[in-house]
Amino acid sequence: MDNSFFEALSSLGSEANVDTELLIEKVKSAMLKAARKAYPDSEENIRVEIDPTTKTFEMYLMQTVVDDEPIDENEVNIDVARTMNPNAYVGGTVEKRLDIAKFGRAAAQSAKQSIKGDLREINRERILGEFQDLENDCITCQVSQVEPGGTATMLYHKTELYLFRNEQIPGEVLKEGQMVKVYITTIANKQKKPIIKISRVRKELVKRLFELEIPEIYDGTVEIKSISREAGSRTKVAVWSKDSNVDAIGACIGPKRSRISAIVEELNGEKIDIIPYSEKPEEFIAKALAPATVLDVTILDEEERTCTVKVPNNQLSLAIGNKGQNAKLAAKLTGYKIDIKPEFDVLRSAAETAPGSAEEIQAPEANSVEE
Repeated sequence: MDNSFFEALSSLGSEANVDTELLIEKVKSAMLKAARKAYPDSEENIRVEIDPTTKTFEMYLMQTVVDDEPIDENEVNIDVARTMNPNAYVGGTVEKRLDIAKFGRAAAQSAKQSIKGDLREINRERILGEFQDLENDCITCQVSQVEPGGTATMLYHKTELYLFRNEQIPGEVLKEGQMVKVYITTIANKQKKPIIKISRVRKELVKRLFELEIPEIYDGTVEIKSISREAGSRTKVAVWSKDSNVDAIGACIGPKRSRISAIVEELNGEKIDIIPYSEKPEEFIAKALAPATVLDVTILDEEERTCTVKVPNNQLSLAIGNKGQNAKLAAKLTGYKIDIKPEFDVLRSAAETAPGSAEEIQAPEANSVEE
């Protein structure tokens, strides 16, 4: 057997991310199946020897030495046996080297299919073994390639994962060699060829980053109550401390903002509002609309989870945010439909107090945002 076989074997092992020794055992098993088809009466007498160190690949048929005419392939006359081994004797055994090429196309194809099937199963088990416990968790990958359409190929321990454009942070430009964190959303098709689905836009990624960067969250002292996110733009995180001596907001920010800065950097500069959680809906809703100042929160219907929020006139646009973003994130964070109103409508007040005014001036519509 020439060196090309072992080169192909090594290449196949690297591509499939399978240990060469395990691959050799699978090749042996496949070749034995093929040999037994060619020698159906010699099933227990065939031996395969593959040594990548010496680059030898041989197959042998063990034959019993007899002093008369052999009855089948499992026997050999003493005179023939001594041409293979001068020390052969009647009743002993000798090994006859088999010509692998003579097994024929059908046998070779059978061996090839068997090896492919084994490799698929090995790869399936390897992927499941590596990623089963990482489902719904965060891992660090290296960007190996970015296609023109935007899909990025990521490497994690020699396994290729695909980060599609719609799962990337808007505006983010990934570069080859870059190390980034991704969230494993699910492992699909586990029974056949597992598909690892990853994302950088899920709010769960933010939660995992907080757990990684903030010891108090990792050990449970500080708890994340809820998260709302618009990937690439802004995220709101509601936190609460089980220990009255631990400041939940301060723990998340860290000394000289080191902790929150590390998270923001990982998320490509995404703004993060850390909100103190409160069991009182009015307080929680007011804080959730940060950075706007809230004057009053009125719960209209607890079952329907609706409320009205009053803010200073000069804070209205800040409370609503660009394209309603701040209000929408606050609604998702708290689970309430938020109706935002200005503190004082100057136009309506002027119309009501103007003497002799018959014209009614309509107040601007309230800004209602649902979760």
